[in-house]
Amino acid sequence: MGNIELKPVKEGKVREVYDAGDCMVITATDRISAFDHILKNEITGKGRILTQMSKFWFDYTKDIVPNHMLSVEPVDMPEFFRQARFDGNSMKCKKLAMLPIECIVRGYITGSGWESYQKDGTVCGIRLPEGLKESDKLPEPIYTPTTKAELGLHDEHITYEDSVEILEKIYPGKGAEYAAKIKDCTLALYEKCAQYARSRGIIIADTKFEFGLDEAGRVVLGDEMLTPDSSRFWPLAGYEAGKPQPSFDKQFVRDWLKANPDSDYLLPAEIIEKTVQKYEEAFALLTGEASGQ
Repeated sequence: MGNIELKPVKEGKVREVYDAGDCMVITATDRISAFDHILKNEITGKGRILTQMSKFWFDYTKDIVPNHMLSVEPVDMPEFFRQARFDGNSMKCKKLAMLPIECIVRGYITGSGWESYQKDGTVCGIRLPEGLKESDKLPEPIYTPTTKAELGLHDEHITYEDSVEILEKIYPGKGAEYAAKIKDCTLALYEKCAQYARSRGIIIADTKFEFGLDEAGRVVLGDEMLTPDSSRFWPLAGYEAGKPQPSFDKQFVRDWLKANPDSDYLLPAEIIEKTVQKYEEAFALLTGEASGQ
């Protein structure tokens, strides 16, 4: 396999997925996306930070639900992936049949959830208490799944009951069981990780998880986990409800793009540099290691 140029079997906005025979290899590139567009710049070192951060969380939560990670060490990789371009940004994984549900959990009200709440007091059809302010901590985290859209299409919010129906069509007789399992795992993962992150100075406002089934039909956590690309990370220091929060995640890039609608998805050098710094700072705070290097 070392002499054969492998091509990704799936290429997302940021990740490339390779079929390496008895395993998969997922590579996090330095690309960055926002508003369903891949930006013209790359964020240097971002792929490595994303992969190493996922590794940290997979290790931290394996007591809650098994995950797909086998190794991130070059020595453990199939020969083709022992090239420098895969060093540190690639994860060898078990093969899973991925479930077509994005499992989103919200612990704070922000973003599209805040916009929806202002209109009718609900978030994804879930009625919330009156009087909440922007960025308020919710009385308890809420589970708001979406469909898993193809590249270039928007994910669509669905109800928990919808998720049961979707999974039942694919796995007759198992839909309710799988829907309940991934919901319970999502909330348990968020509770444990949000508590830890807060102790390290980071608020996890919301995040998403993805799950699949292994050969035995067991639910296994896959994809990435609690990275700045899949989550909203806020600094605990200075947190105050009633306004938007500064962030460690790509919301910083989104905000710049909103303020510069004629940018054609091209970031200036100083925005790239600040984005790299935010990713590195989040990684260091959460893991205690310097910048994922």
